[in-house]
Amino acid sequence: MDAQSLGLGLAFSLIAAISAAVGQAGASGYIAAMAFADLAPMAMKVTALCLNMIVAGIGTGLFLRAGRLSLRNIYPFAVLGFPFSVLGGMLPLPGAIYHPVVGLVLFVSRVQMARGAWRLGAEVPMTHSPPFFGALATGAAIGFVSGTTGTGGGVFLAPVILMMGWANARQTAATTAVYNLMNSAAALLGAQAFWGDLPAALPLWGLAVAIGGSLGAVLGSRTLSERWLRGFLALLLFISGLKLMI
Repeated sequence: MDAQSLGLGLAFSLIAAISAAVGQAGASGYIAAMAFADLAPMAMKVTALCLNMIVAGIGTGLFLRAGRLSLRNIYPFAVLGFPFSVLGGMLPLPGAIYHPVVGLVLFVSRVQMARGAWRLGAEVPMTHSPPFFGALATGAAIGFVSGTTGTGGGVFLAPVILMMGWANARQTAATTAVYNLMNSAAALLGAQAFWGDLPAALPLWGLAVAIGGSLGAVLGSRTLSERWLRGFLALLLFISGLKLMI
């Protein structure tokens, strides 16, 4: 195991802990870290999706055990989100396109995360459950973008749900955890032709994010400041997004 793989493992564990503490799975952060290691585009995409599935699975299990999952809030986003994520996963973007596109996605993710940190504490009241057709369109659009880039989608879905008043913060976190898990699995299914590009260190990285994600989910719900965690992750996404775009 070389020093770069070990360094990425530590970075992934930290990103998983921070992401899980704020109700996300961390795919954007994993891509951000891999941007500094200059991995091939498909290796970055498939690796991020694999790691995202692990952390999203942990979050989904915790919400399920706590009885916070609502099928009514989840399935409208999944109906088209799953097939469009598969389509996005099948799309191999060359580095000249993948890097600037993902750089832009990371930058937008950074804006959303920073806005969440700034507005943290102002609970958005739930006015109504997500309308079926609105959720269909939202799930499809985010599914395709996240499947193409390997970013999971939760970081985009959460602000939409909160902005539209479709759920409160806890319900949103539960919905995005399931959406991240579903979208990552769908995109991996679409990208199965490229599984041979997976790095040899992936099992170690999977263990690292499982540990970090579990720890972050526990600490984030009890002691750590979500505002500072979101701010730190936003800074990482901003720097890495710039690196990919220039």
